[in-house]
Amino acid sequence: MRASKRVIVVLACTLGIGLSGCGDSSADTIFFGDNIVTMDPGQPTVEAVAVRGETIVAAGSMDDVMALEGARTRVVDLADQALLPGFIDTHGHIIYTGTTLDQLSLHPPPVGNVSNIDDIVREIRAWIEEKDIPPGELVIGGGYDDSLLEEGRHPTRYDLDRASTDHQIVLTHVSGHLNAVNSAALAASDITAATEDPEGGHIRRVEGSMEPNGVLEEGAGRLIVGGDAGFDPGGDIDDLLRRTIDVYTSYGTTTIQNGGGTSPEQVTAFRAAAEREPFNADIGAYTSVEAIVDGDLEYEPTYSNGFRVAGVKFMLDGSPQGRTAWVTEPYNEGPPGAPADYRAYGAGNAAAGTYKSGAAALIERGVPYLAHANGDAAMDLHLDGVEEAIADMDEVPDHRSVIIHAQLMRADQLDRAAELGVIPSFFAAHTFFWGDWHVRSFGEDRGTNVSPARWAIDRGVNFTIHNDAPVVPPHIMRLVSIAVNRKSRSGRVLGPDQRLTVQEALHAVTLGAAYQYFEEDTKGSITVGKQADLVILGENPLTSDPAELEHIPIVETFSRGRSVFNR
Repeated sequence: MRASKRVIVVLACTLGIGLSGCGDSSADTIFFGDNIVTMDPGQPTVEAVAVRGETIVAAGSMDDVMALEGARTRVVDLADQALLPGFIDTHGHIIYTGTTLDQLSLHPPPVGNVSNIDDIVREIRAWIEEKDIPPGELVIGGGYDDSLLEEGRHPTRYDLDRASTDHQIVLTHVSGHLNAVNSAALAASDITAATEDPEGGHIRRVEGSMEPNGVLEEGAGRLIVGGDAGFDPGGDIDDLLRRTIDVYTSYGTTTIQNGGGTSPEQVTAFRAAAEREPFNADIGAYTSVEAIVDGDLEYEPTYSNGFRVAGVKFMLDGSPQGRTAWVTEPYNEGPPGAPADYRAYGAGNAAAGTYKSGAAALIERGVPYLAHANGDAAMDLHLDGVEEAIADMDEVPDHRSVIIHAQLMRADQLDRAAELGVIPSFFAAHTFFWGDWHVRSFGEDRGTNVSPARWAIDRGVNFTIHNDAPVVPPHIMRLVSIAVNRKSRSGRVLGPDQRLTVQEALHAVTLGAAYQYFEEDTKGSITVGKQADLVILGENPLTSDPAELEHIPIVETFSRGRSVFNR
């Protein structure tokens, strides 16, 4: 019946007979099937969806939606496939993710193949030879993970000297919070036994001496001259951004974040690229508090050609996998040589003392912000800053400040988050990638309750989940799977009481994620009037085997109504 009707409409349009389906009222694309998951609580399932231009124009019964079919309408029979809202990246770094596409990767499985320090040395030697890197130049790589290396430690300067003493070697830990460098890099940056630890950082030393061993924590990494060269593409980043957007859309993601440290110069480059040709997905960039407060940049509530300045990013501590997350109770197992009462330390804005005043200024001006906080001491500071900022206000403003990562969030902190309107964005992928390591670092109670999403639901706290690419790849269905199953690398279910349902996990990367961005009126669900960001999955995740969620393929991704990825 439907096919016959379409033939009649096409024939009538060809002959010039005036039907409503031939004019501007017809849809560009219509999807129909039994597996349309709208994520709209007011209309959770529909039979068909119509898109015109960048907008969803109909969602409902087959008959009502098919009335919008015209001569040029693409009609998609989903069959066993599922249609969902496009996924939203609630925290990640598109620039860093892009630079890693052309960089030496030292990741362990399942991302890479590095298992020990000898592998690292071999990979660096091969990279130097393959790229024909001249002596004296930097060799930059990333992704090594001491928690998964057979030696159970970071590579030192002496290990990396085995790869080359003629090149400066600068490696970034998988967390992005530590560096391992060789002797040539230390010498080129004049880092010696006499160099003091910088504010918010630590130079690890050879046991029994003050000689640097080549491992630099947090702010100490900034002492390396030119060591971030691989992470700053400079002026023209057009090609890098578009190639990286293609990676994200291949995972069904239609809103992407550059989550911190976006300089005014980079913002200019983003805008210029978007003006030349609109991006195939929306990018929200977060910058420093100084850039906003000093007037170098302005917060932008709407996108222009797929780009906007979405707010500010603070740094309050380090990483739990790097054992630099700032906590209130001592680590069960800290870094080598750490004292028994080791709690790590505040970093970035916490060390500089600029968080509270900055947070108050942003909340007063209505500018959203994210604050990186893994440890509970850092989260205490975040929550204190919000509480003090709104203390004299008649009611809690709709600020939606975000605790990024929130790994070791306590139950009482979630109570405060509910009262203060704070959103935790849990780095839920940790339960697989580093869950076993966290139990070693923090003990059973803290380690098994990392990313406590169920506690958040029990308290009515709005929350999201994220991958923090390039720390782990921007694989959204794997993220959903980890949040639902919470299996560690060893196969242990880590904190079974914190598991999410599939519906809850999908909400955290769609409508809940849109809420975090202040975009719930335009994104996050298949709702009439919203932007046509959509993804077709190989099967319906709500009816699939939860153990197979990460293997559900992305079939096609639509951004603003346009197909931008098609398997």
